[in-house]
Amino acid sequence: MQLLRSLKAKLIDILSGDADFVLQHAHSRSLLSEPGYQRVKACRVPGEKVTDLLDHILQRGPEAARGLLELLKDQDLQETFPLLCFVKDLRVTTVPSEATRKKKQAPETEEIIPVQRICRNRSRLVTEKQLMTVARAIGRSWREIGRLALDIPSVKLEQIEEDKSQHVERVFAMLGHWRTCQREEATAAHLHSLLSQDDWALPPERIDFLLETV
Repeated sequence: MQLLRSLKAKLIDILSGDADFVLQHAHSRSLLSEPGYQRVKACRVPGEKVTDLLDHILQRGPEAARGLLELLKDQDLQETFPLLCFVKDLRVTTVPSEATRKKKQAPETEEIIPVQRICRNRSRLVTEKQLMTVARAIGRSWREIGRLALDIPSVKLEQIEEDKSQHVERVFAMLGHWRTCQREEATAAHLHSLLSQDDWALPPERIDFLLETV
């Protein structure tokens, strides 16, 4: 992610030559969420479109960032944007997390059950009860979280604000809209990941319950 962030200004300058071409290729590789794709697609200014695309991918985390860097090495992208030749020499490394290192060191018999629990938990869709608990944990910055973390359009957030008079009801409606848009990807683990990133990260003690196994 840090590598992509450091190249952001240079990439905006290069990719603005055909922003739609880049967007369609990124979408074909599922580097954007569907709401994020629609939001970026709606932007008419090439430079702003590329900026929104890069910001969205950075918000999605390291895996999406690595995916974009790999996409930029693709022959179609290289032929369309000759100035991207420097990307081919970049090495995208993955730093193993502490949990991954511990898992590798642990005896095989000790990791079977935890891994199964994690898999089940990651595929578990978030419930309304969990959404309400999260809604109570989100403060006055809920609109920023909606736009930046959940990729909800400002128009939708304004509509929610008009329809709901209470703060918690507004946040709950926003989270419900996110769940509807994400469909099968609206897991508790996914929501936890989105709310743990960058400047809008919520305190771990307020959202770690989303990772608890049933």
